[in-house]
Amino acid sequence: MLRAKKARRSKAATPARRSTSRTMHDADYAALAQFRYQIRSFLAFSEAAAAQQGLTPTQHQALLGIKGFVGPGPATVGDVALFLLIRHHSAVGLIDRLAKLGLVTRVADPGDARRVHLKLTKKGEQKLQSLSRKNLEELRRAASPALSRLLKSFPESTEA
Repeated sequence: MLRAKKARRSKAATPARRSTSRTMHDADYAALAQFRYQIRSFLAFSEAAAAQQGLTPTQHQALLGIKGFVGPGPATVGDVALFLLIRHHSAVGLIDRLAKLGLVTRVADPGDARRVHLKLTKKGEQKLQSLSRKNLEELRRAASPALSRLLKSFPESTEA
């Protein structure tokens, strides 16, 4: 009985969730459908652009994740796994393949021998820059007004 009282108290102390029972209108469904269509169209474009560069979409995303990593220090294999939502051992294989293609190098962490940092090679940088330019151009071309405002925050020129 004491447990039941404690359970009731903890439920009472928890704020009620806001109801999400807002009525959906046809315009809401149309907006969601259009948004998802734009996402799928962009992904198809990006995947085709990666293939033209001789990369799989996952390889392209890994290069972008390494280059765009925001954290203390350079990206690690674990960071790539988190970025791509894959398991660590899958990221190891992916990085192995990127290294074999000459796109990524592994650099030992001087402060911790267990850690390995990832760095794009010059070839990796060039491929990523080419793909990123194409992707930004496509986003600007096909963007909705809200996305257009967001994209305007990126500089027109993405020179390295």
